[in-house]
Amino acid sequence: MDELFLYIQNHIEYAPIIIFSALLLAGFNIPVSEDGMLFISASLAAKNPHMLANLFIAVYLGAYFSDLICYCLGRFVGPKLLHIKFFARMVRQEQIDKIHDYYQRYGIFTLILGRFIPFGVRNGLFLTAGLGKMNAFKFAGADLLACTISSVTFFSLYYRYGATVIDYVKEFNTVVFILGALMLGYFYLRKRGR
Repeated sequence: MDELFLYIQNHIEYAPIIIFSALLLAGFNIPVSEDGMLFISASLAAKNPHMLANLFIAVYLGAYFSDLICYCLGRFVGPKLLHIKFFARMVRQEQIDKIHDYYQRYGIFTLILGRFIPFGVRNGLFLTAGLGKMNAFKFAGADLLACTISSVTFFSLYYRYGATVIDYVKEFNTVVFILGALMLGYFYLRKRGR
């Protein structure tokens, strides 16, 4: 991460393009950290206030378009993968149907909560939204709201407090992850108990 930060800092005039492009790669499940890009862009904006708007727009649009790419991969490529034995053993149609049902009931809240959970959960949510054939316009609108909330929150925190807030953000993300897992477990057990 430090090398990437230094590279982008040394090429500050191209920073928005580099950040936006890196986040687009994340949409194809290439391991690029959205949180890392938010931190880098906010830190650079703090040191280069004249770049604030460009850096925020780059990281925000990069994160949003990355989500749309991931959704489209699930929607259009995912079903074809299910016909390949290797992938069909990993994800069964019943699981996709359950996820689709969950999105139908809790769609926007799933995306808002999921945006605050790192560890690859975000892309998993977006892929399964596509696989479950969540309405594309509904997904795009809900994710726009979720992306706006998370991007503005994290960018503002990193811009104002820098590296001193990273540990708190990691702890917050871990708590949200645990709460999300507990909620899923609760709903699953409740539904099974019927």
